[in-house]
Amino acid sequence: MINKTDTIHLTIDGRHAQANGGITILEAARSVDINIPTLCSHPLLKPLGACRLCVVEICTGASSRMVTSCTYPVEEGAEIKTNSTAVEETRKVLIELLMARAPRANVVQRLAGEFGIERPRLKALDEGELCILCGLCARVCEEVIGVSAISFIKRGVNREVTFNPEISPELCV
Repeated sequence: MINKTDTIHLTIDGRHAQANGGITILEAARSVDINIPTLCSHPLLKPLGACRLCVVEICTGASSRMVTSCTYPVEEGAEIKTNSTAVEETRKVLIELLMARAPRANVVQRLAGEFGIERPRLKALDEGELCILCGLCARVCEEVIGVSAISFIKRGVNREVTFNPEISPELCV
């Protein structure tokens, strides 16, 4: 079992790094100035991994696996790749899904530009939609403010944000 006081040695994008036990790969990468894109991560909130954009590749010998860096704890001797071909392709697909969800959202347009996506393969469900379903509004409302005025309903492509009619939505911004 890794303790928070343990020093973990790992490699991120070929750079040796040290991190305290118990922190996530995302935190370790940021501590050595390696950027990993995220939409649903915020320092005041518990890690969720909902947007999956922070996906990275953990290599162990000849095998590798993809994990969300905002939820996955650092491991001794881990070799992490934040920009491998597999990671980049996964992120592009996720961005295309976001473009189909909320094509006019500024953050989605910025990410599409950064990843060179000019036209998504998927048709937009609603050209005017701006919500990317990152969950930040609902999670801040519950975890920081302490009320559940905003939450998700439904699942999959039908998922949406809604207001609890019994709680004033003005309690959460």
